[in-house]
Order: sequence, then structure tokens, then C-alpha cells
Amino acid sequence: MDTYFIYDRPVTGKYFLGHKAECRAMANLLEVGDHVVVYEPPKSGKDSLIQQTLFNMKMSSRHFCACHLNALPVSSLEDFLLRFGNSVIRATCSTPNEYSETVKTLLPDTHFVFDRQRFADANEVVSANWELDENDLAQMLRLPARLAEKREENIIMTIDEFQTLAELPEGDMILRNFKSMLSDRSLSLHKCSFIFCGSRYNAMRDIFHRSPMFRGLVEHIELERIPDLDIAEQIKKGVNVSGKVIEKDSVMGIINRFDNNMWYINHFMSICDSMTKGYFNNAIFTDALNAMLAIHEVRFVGTMCSLTGHQISLLKAIIDGITRFTACEVIRKYRLNSSANVSRVKEALMKKEIITFTDKDEPVIMDPLFRYWLEKTYFA
Repeated sequence: MDTYFIYDRPVTGKYFLGHKAECRAMANLLEVGDHVVVYEPPKSGKDSLIQQTLFNMKMSSRHFCACHLNALPVSSLEDFLLRFGNSVIRATCSTPNEYSETVKTLLPDTHFVFDRQRFADANEVVSANWELDENDLAQMLRLPARLAEKREENIIMTIDEFQTLAELPEGDMILRNFKSMLSDRSLSLHKCSFIFCGSRYNAMRDIFHRSPMFRGLVEHIELERIPDLDIAEQIKKGVNVSGKVIEKDSVMGIINRFDNNMWYINHFMSICDSMTKGYFNNAIFTDALNAMLAIHEVRFVGTMCSLTGHQISLLKAIIDGITRFTACEVIRKYRLNSSANVSRVKEALMKKEIITFTDKDEPVIMDPLFRYWLEKTYFA
């Protein structure tokens, strides 16, 4: 059955909501060979934004080859470089002879080879015949640009969960070589662009915002909040598809409950839709919300079990609306010990990607359903 309440995969076309300006901005940057970074909390719409942008570019007859690498499972420098090479070469070449020729001509004087036996046994397009070093790293990162020049076509390389690479033992070396590669002016001439994407918001912000390393080399695309009215219209369309009825006040309540997060809203509405044959009422909403909390509670409990007492106390202060944590009365009330300890606790919660801070230094619990669970269950 046709439904607007999709939450199990990225969406494009009529299911993609909002972010038109962000799509245009990203497309314009990629068209001239610039590089883009997108970092938001999990399930904020990053993948949908990228896919919709590439879809729009294809529909506008912009010719390019898209490559994709998910860095989340990467465990070492060698693992990263082999995954990187396999992703790029598979997206641009199609036969074993092309694979072999590409490795031989575009990765010379490196420890990369096309091993026909490894290809037959493990479907591996790029293999290593020796321990990989920094020269291998530098050469592999330039492979997309070299392929773009050779094939005379644009190449767009997306790296998901990029912050994972910075956390490797060789992380500093990897970031340093990315900076060197992005500084290479010939990349833009060959129309080779990188999209760096990550769901560990604070970690990505440290790499691309707080550190000067990539300043001037990568453009940050920030996802703006989707307007209430746009979300309300989308919900009504989804309800109308199945010939059902929902009140306007209920729609706005759902939007506010999940703080305009479309993944949670679609998940919630999908559960509601399965519970009624006609009218969406308060009993349906209550049951659906309880179902969602039951689904996610194991994750929330696991998060709380990983926290220290001081970290839990600071979360309680945030739930209570506190913004100045170093005030003496706040430290006493929440037993935070000292202002120095407050700083350590804030840093720990940010590293665990539970909270972040706005430009005005206001605390934000990034997951809206987790925040609701804390208010109504944990701290109740």
C-alpha cells in the first residue's frame, strides 16, 4: 500500500520534505567541484538530503559518477584504504581487466595490486601486497580525481560516518592527508567532489568546525528545521492516502512532541495508521507512543547505565531547564561538586553524543524521544 510514513530508509521525490534550499546549495557546490560536509544527529535526514540532491542533479541532466563508502565498520588504515579503493573502482569500472588497468596505471609506486585470486575468492578489486604506509594513503585519496581526469567525467565521493576515521590509531595521519588532498587545486579542475557525512554531531563538529584544519576547504550544509506547516501537510497527505481522519490540533501536538524530527514522526504515524481503520483519537496516540517507547527503551536504559552519577545529575539539570551550570546554587542542588567538574561532565556527555550546545551555549539533548523518556519516565 502507498504510504507517506516511511522511516526504514532514506526518501526522495514526493516523500522528501523540506530542505529545498539545502539541496540547491549542495548541488551548486558539487557542480563546480567543491567539497561538502553534512553532520547532524542520527535520523535527521542527512542521507535523504544527499540522495535527493544527487537525484535532482541527475534529473537536470548533470552527468557524474557517484561513489559511496560507509566508514562505520572500518577498523584500521588498511581496511579503510581497501574499502575506499573498492568503492571508487567498482563505481567507475566494470570488468576485471579495467580493474587491473586502473590499479596499475592510477596507483603506481604503491603497495596496491589487483589480485585475480583475491578477486575470485573474496570479490576484492584492490588488494595490498605489503603493509600500507602514508604514501599509499596519499595516493589512494587522489584516486577519484585521477579517475575523473582519465574518464573526463565528474565524480562525487560520499563518505558516511567520516568521524570513525578520526578515531582510528592513524586518525591524525588520515585527516592530515585528506587536508593535503583537498588543498590540491587540480581536484576541482577535474570536477571531483567529496561529501563528508556523519551522525556523531559533536565529533564531526570538532573536526570541521572547531578545528581550523579544513577551514576554507569544505562547505558546511546545515539542515534547517522543517516548518510546522510543511510537516502538517505531509501528515495529512499520508492520512488521506488511507482515507482516514486526523484533527488539526492532534497533528500539531505530534509535531511538537517529536520536535519536528521526521524520522520519529513517520515512525509514530506508521504505528498509529496500523492501529485504526478510520479516526485517529487520543487512545491511538497514547498506545502508539507507548509502543515507540517500548521499542527504544532498551537503548535509552543502556545509555543511562553508561553514565556516572554526575553525568546523570547534569542531565536532570538540563531537563529542569537549567542553562548556567556553574552557579553556586546549581552546583549545590545537583551535587556537581565544582565548576571544573561541571566542565568535565559536559565534555563527557558531548563525547557520548547525548547533548550538544548551541552558539549561545544553551544545552540541547539531541534525541527528542530520549528527552521525553527522561522527563516522563526516568526522572519522574
